[in-house]
Amino acid sequence: MKITFLGLGVMGFPMAGHLANFGHEVTVYNRTKSKATKWLENYKGNVAETPKLASSNANIVISCVGNDNDLKEITLAKDGAFQSINKNAIFVDHSTVSASVSRELYRLAKIKEFNFVDAPISGGQAGAENAQLSIMCGGDDLSFKKALPVMKVYSKICRLMGGPGSGQLTKMVNQICIAGLVQGLSEGLNFAQKANLDAKSVAEVISQGAAGSWQMDNRHETMIDGNYNFGFAVDWMRKDLKICMDEADRNGAVLPITSIVDQFYKEIQNSGGGRLDTSSLLKRLQDS
Repeated sequence: MKITFLGLGVMGFPMAGHLANFGHEVTVYNRTKSKATKWLENYKGNVAETPKLASSNANIVISCVGNDNDLKEITLAKDGAFQSINKNAIFVDHSTVSASVSRELYRLAKIKEFNFVDAPISGGQAGAENAQLSIMCGGDDLSFKKALPVMKVYSKICRLMGGPGSGQLTKMVNQICIAGLVQGLSEGLNFAQKANLDAKSVAEVISQGAAGSWQMDNRHETMIDGNYNFGFAVDWMRKDLKICMDEADRNGAVLPITSIVDQFYKEIQNSGGGRLDTSSLLKRLQDS
């Protein structure tokens, strides 16, 4: 299958690589061309100068970029993918963006007679590298089923959650849950340290009971060691939490814990820690 992949960040780079290794004919585009060149040094495929050129002959176009504006730029600009994508092709967006922009692109895709699936991902860089991502999708059932075999190449679960925008709404739930979990884990580890307990031993014991979580299993050791160069950056988490809170303002949901944790992340940003990963909430407690 001819596949275009737009966006070669820490997630997109290995995801596009899995597709190439699987045997698909992959063309990549990245705003910083050096990343595309580096990708080509590691995988078999092609590099295009613009999203428009990259997408012109593809069966499926996949994107994984930073925010609403980035997504609009690679799709709707003069050299965007929507200017050349074939009728009946499928555009799959793995970015974490607002549900409103996903619905807008779905509507425009229908006018141009191709298909659009919003399909944000969870699992972090390790999930992308190990082809173990969770993918939550929104769109038409037929389009989802056509794109599913491709998404299965780099995922452990991929599910249609509803109509256009539903994937993004599900990703908001994901980020809301993570915010509270990481804060709770940070408070627990900080408490253990203040109580002169071996925090690593504590985490190993309680992780086998009701307190266990992915965050505890995968982050407690690095948090205790003061290593915050793993996973998802604070800057990106604040972008996502703003999307969550904006949507909550529209639908009437109440997010008290999420709002508080967002302000904790703001404090980390203000202290110069915007590029630290989200588990740096423990560092904030230790520094306070």
